[in-house]
Amino acid sequence: MAASYSAKDIEVLEGLEPVRKRPAMYIGGTDTNGYHHLLWEIVDNSIDEAINGHAKSIEVVLDADLKGVSVQDDGRGIPVDMHPKFKKPALEIILGTLHAGGKFSSGSYKVSGGLHGVGSSVVNALAESLDVTVWSNGFEHKQSFSRGVRKTPLKKGAKVRKHGTLIHFRPDPEIFGAKARFDSDTIRERLETKAYLHGGLVIKFVDKAKKEEFTFVHPNGIADYLPILVNRRGKAVTNAQAFFFSREVTNPGGEPFRMEVALQWTEAPDEHVRSYVNGIPTGSGGTHVSGLSSSVVKAVRNFIETKNLQPRGVTLSAEDIREGMVALISVYVTAPQFQGQTKDRLNNPEVSGQVDGLLRPALEQWLLENGTTAEQIVMRAVLAARAREARREATQQVTRKGAISHRLNLPGKLADCSSTDPGESELFLVEGDSAGGSAKQGRDRRTQAILPLRGKVLNAEQASSSKVLNNKELQDIVQALGCGMGPSFDASKLRYGKIFLLMDADSDGHHITTLLLTFFYRQLPGLLRGGHVYLAMPPLFRIDVAKDTHWALDEAERDKIIASLPKNAKVEISRFKGLGEMPAEELKATTLDKNRRRALRVGIDSELETDRVLNELMGKDTQARFRFIMERARETSAEDLDV
Repeated sequence: MAASYSAKDIEVLEGLEPVRKRPAMYIGGTDTNGYHHLLWEIVDNSIDEAINGHAKSIEVVLDADLKGVSVQDDGRGIPVDMHPKFKKPALEIILGTLHAGGKFSSGSYKVSGGLHGVGSSVVNALAESLDVTVWSNGFEHKQSFSRGVRKTPLKKGAKVRKHGTLIHFRPDPEIFGAKARFDSDTIRERLETKAYLHGGLVIKFVDKAKKEEFTFVHPNGIADYLPILVNRRGKAVTNAQAFFFSREVTNPGGEPFRMEVALQWTEAPDEHVRSYVNGIPTGSGGTHVSGLSSSVVKAVRNFIETKNLQPRGVTLSAEDIREGMVALISVYVTAPQFQGQTKDRLNNPEVSGQVDGLLRPALEQWLLENGTTAEQIVMRAVLAARAREARREATQQVTRKGAISHRLNLPGKLADCSSTDPGESELFLVEGDSAGGSAKQGRDRRTQAILPLRGKVLNAEQASSSKVLNNKELQDIVQALGCGMGPSFDASKLRYGKIFLLMDADSDGHHITTLLLTFFYRQLPGLLRGGHVYLAMPPLFRIDVAKDTHWALDEAERDKIIASLPKNAKVEISRFKGLGEMPAEELKATTLDKNRRRALRVGIDSELETDRVLNELMGKDTQARFRFIMERARETSAEDLDV
């Protein structure tokens, strides 16, 4: 029988109860991002004071235990007078009521990041404690809350000359867990970005945990920020200057619209855009980014047509033109329409046209006045188009060579498994035929396949796509996997759910592993994002003590095992020169057996950082590797060198 459903089953959540009941709706989740989102809400309120000309400095102080933080500004101070309708201090209404604030109309704030009157109250609801101090009207005012509930009434204190607001809060462990903490580096990076976005604003960060203090102030705004991003992406295109643009206009309806743009082309293989609305980062972009992208493509196409530079034998796509571009766009809108309370995307349809209408003429003029830079940008786009065509042709060539999903077309040296279920099938890429022989003997023939590789594979960071696909070793890997590569990659056709890189534990083995990871990242990134790639961890030492055998991955683990043994124990230590000399049974016991082996799953924490590191260490620029070696030479001991 169906359960009864009547009026008594209907709940009405009052006050700030909805926030505590469903916090993810307001802050995106209760993970570390949601934890820090509470701080961004308070900081953004202070930023709003600065945007509107009422504050010049902000100070953020992180508690020594990383569980609490305070934000202070020298703005007007949150109103503390009695609200005429609700007969409560405005401060108490703002912090204790959803959808209460001074940003619904343009009277108090021309532009702001806060819109819905929920930011401060959400922080209050999800805080174990929140203490606020306001300096306004010549007096100090204080009030305390806990989990959204008032703990003390608003108290009027001594006379003061200063003005502003100080909020200290500690996120509630009942919501975020007892182990949740603020991260110093995350806060510092975010605050420095804020200083770049708001030229002249002084932001101070006091980190009591690390006993460090930082002061961020950048008078030139995003013009100072662009070189930082360009350096992270690699080097700029030769002779390509940076473009800066700033404009403030009044819309027909009387609302102000302000925009700042900075961009430059680099040698990076993709475009990178950072966007902001009223100082809020919009990680998922939106209509302002659409306007930027459109205006850049139109301006470059117009320059090509004006100068009669149309390339022969290749068609430039919008992606080709924007490839390598690093751009910053910051807009200030009176009534922004964000996607959700986390404000990750701007949805105002009119902003795209506003950005394009202002930016495109300015960029077209700049390209005409800076012909050398403009021609370098066009050449960069042509090279991108030719590379795209080469990748397409190379992929088609591989596809034509045979249906890689059929076993008849698998590499001849592949010792395949009998299972056809990717969920249980594993592929081991093994260094050398000798090690491959041991692995074939020690494997589980039903679920484990072995593909021996001969020597070091091609460096996919330096070689063209056509050369990569003509390389026999890499071609064998692609055929064995069955999922294609590049644009034709299809994860549903992957024949093995786990791919292990099984190399010797020496410098050559590490180099081969790095070359393979570079190949996967550049040509098969879906395997890394899907968590399919693992580093097998064969032992370097065998330690025999009487009838017991221990395995050690490296010298440090060897020494730790020996230190744990009785002092009078007779110890025999064997060091494996390579996998080829390890008996099949030992390789099975230590590296192949699913119940006893050790392995590391390879993932991508930051695509930007991964791209930069691979470009520096595996790319054609030898100077980048030279700098890397010189900077870290002192960190390497003589024992670590293989010479």
